[in-house]
Amino acid sequence: MTIWGKLAGAAAGLAVGGPIGALVGMLAGHLAIDKERGRSGDRRQKEIAFTIGVIALGAKMAKADGVVTRDEVDAFKQVFRVPPNEARNVARVFNMAKDDVAGYDAYARQLAGLFGDNRETLEDVIDGLFHIAKADEIIHPDELEYLRSVAKIFGFDDAEFARIQARHVTEGLSDPYVILGLDRSASNAGIKKHYRRLVAENHPDKLMARGVPEEFVEIANQKLAAINAAYDRIEKERGL
Repeated sequence: MTIWGKLAGAAAGLAVGGPIGALVGMLAGHLAIDKERGRSGDRRQKEIAFTIGVIALGAKMAKADGVVTRDEVDAFKQVFRVPPNEARNVARVFNMAKDDVAGYDAYARQLAGLFGDNRETLEDVIDGLFHIAKADEIIHPDELEYLRSVAKIFGFDDAEFARIQARHVTEGLSDPYVILGLDRSASNAGIKKHYRRLVAENHPDKLMARGVPEEFVEIANQKLAAINAAYDRIEKERGL
């Protein structure tokens, strides 16, 4: 079952509470809920919480520059591979989150609590938000400040945020060492070892194992592409 089918049966079984749980509850008022199907295990609950959390933060960020563009909405659909038959329900969640009185920080803090033991998943959230922010080919200063604030709530310091941001800068303009989180003084052997670890950690199968729904795999592919491109540049620079 896709994450969208799981959302339809989530309200009866989602136990995370907070603004994420409230948003799912509002969604339940618009969907036919199968209570039996709503009884979900930890893996499904994390997938649902992750999805709703990114929808909410994406919706709040889409207003950060003062206007929600069609490009941003389309980018969100690309991030989650929204099938045509579920587009209406996804748009409904997006709009409910956009208009929700709860601030973005409430959603960010709840996600930080749910995935606090898995920083990679929180980084996946930020990557998804960057993808939405750059959909109109420019990251507005207010959007960047929004992303930096969410990252801070997630526990990322300035250097870690710069590393994430560097992956989303136009190719060739970002520092490959920053993208990989490496110091320029790192040895060739150290760079190779670090690169192999990053590739292993960001394999799509690893994402799903930590509670990221399979519909989010496109972000994993883009992240891997950025990591590979950065390593290729270092490889050529050093003649590895």
